[in-house]
Amino acid sequence: MSDGRAWQGNVKARLYERVRERGYDSLTAFAEARPTASLVALADELGPDDIAAVQVFSGLVAEAERSRKVTRLVRGQLVRELSQRLPNGWPAVLDDENRLKVAVALARWGTYTPETHKERADKIGDALLVTPPPPGWRPLSPDDELLLTLLPDEEV
Repeated sequence: MSDGRAWQGNVKARLYERVRERGYDSLTAFAEARPTASLVALADELGPDDIAAVQVFSGLVAEAERSRKVTRLVRGQLVRELSQRLPNGWPAVLDDENRLKVAVALARWGTYTPETHKERADKIGDALLVTPPPPGWRPLSPDDELLLTLLPDEEV
């Protein structure tokens, strides 16, 4: 995407046209059908030459805010980051190498966490490091039982 095509024309219209072409009525439905795909993978599927990952995320945030499901979006993004950084699940031992992998996953999650949820995300990251989940834990959706315990839905 170095040629800048992702930023030309009506980005939102193009994004939603691609989502509808794939049979979804929302970007959220499209993304939730691929809960472990990275934002880059979602963007590539929608248009490798003219859709950027940040555009996908921006659309997801807008939809989550409208539907009052930002917490679910935040959990979903953690699923995506853990899937990318820890494809075999939570490490059995947090040695230096694995601690770095976990830290990178949590840091990336933090960069894709809306300001309204940043403090909670920081606390969850700390909690996961202090009391790690079972070895091999790999959430596959925002409805994962442990994730729901750590970050329950609160929006009304």
